[in-house]
Amino acid sequence: MANVKGVTAPEAGHVDLAEGTPAGTTRDFPFGEPADGLRVDPSDSRQQSRGTVAGRPRGILRLGHVDVTCTDLDLATAYYTGVMGMDVTARTEDSVYLKCWDEEDHHSLRLRYAPRMGMDLMSFKVHHEDDLADLENRVSRYGFPVERISKGQTLGQGESIRFSTPSGHVMELVADVEKVGTTRPRHLPDNASDDQPFPRDMIAPPRMDHMLINAEEVGESTQFYMDVLGFRITEQLLDGNGHQLGTWLERSHSPHDLAIVHGPNGGLHHFAFWLDDWDDVRDAADVLAYNGIQLDVGPTRHGITRGSTIYFFDPLGTRNEVFTGGYRPDPDFPTLTWTEDNIGRAVFYYEGELNERFMRVHT
Repeated sequence: MANVKGVTAPEAGHVDLAEGTPAGTTRDFPFGEPADGLRVDPSDSRQQSRGTVAGRPRGILRLGHVDVTCTDLDLATAYYTGVMGMDVTARTEDSVYLKCWDEEDHHSLRLRYAPRMGMDLMSFKVHHEDDLADLENRVSRYGFPVERISKGQTLGQGESIRFSTPSGHVMELVADVEKVGTTRPRHLPDNASDDQPFPRDMIAPPRMDHMLINAEEVGESTQFYMDVLGFRITEQLLDGNGHQLGTWLERSHSPHDLAIVHGPNGGLHHFAFWLDDWDDVRDAADVLAYNGIQLDVGPTRHGITRGSTIYFFDPLGTRNEVFTGGYRPDPDFPTLTWTEDNIGRAVFYYEGELNERFMRVHT
């Protein structure tokens, strides 16, 4: 492996990429990387004088919930409960709130009736209430107005802030979310018992995992999430001129909590549910086939994130994903860079090519 940005490459014979990764793929060790065990968190203004995070965690924790619109609320609800296996936690005149069985927060998905399909907002949880003021200041200094949402104004959660991102998406940050508890007790040795059979006629993911959005200027959006909100880039896909076609960003030490790919501003490519292992992905394929759900791609594996996956569409055309595997990107994990000439293997490792629908269709 060649030296990158002046940093000495690993010694000869060292392999830190998946077997079969196309030639030319590199890991990027940037200047200024903190020493092992330390993490610079640009989202926390109180840490700037010290340079590294000390004490309790700060800033964004993870994806909280995704809010989408649908033209048939009953049909969408039937799919997300009867096929995906989510639980309804609340209903209002125009909305249904749902959660996965191992999630404690009030909801991870909100379906809202509207004349056309779309995305209302993406909500991320922060560690503490005082993080909201810190992040509000950072977003405001960047140049975006920030709206304060009072406690109780959004069902199931406390005070939050909302703002637009460079790609035209509405983003929400919130700390206080009502805890409704998991559907199945966590002390059981597995997900089933004689009294609570695990529904194999449903996919029943334990939790929401991540989402992927579109942006006309991927690089600009990526810098906003990194510099203002403290996300860290784990992987990137570059075109022949070195411009970012896609980036994968994390806050929860998973391969990605949020990904950005080139496309129209405001677009939602998909949101993804976590499954525990490959057997669950295979079983999900059986459930989807039995219910006549339209597959997009898979079952297959990604080169980027190293996860196993299936992409498919809900009955109204919003793309879903089930995802498992990947890796734990510790604070010293370097950015993995893929190039456009290997885009097929990067996205769909087994097939080595993309289908046109995957690149073009979004909500």
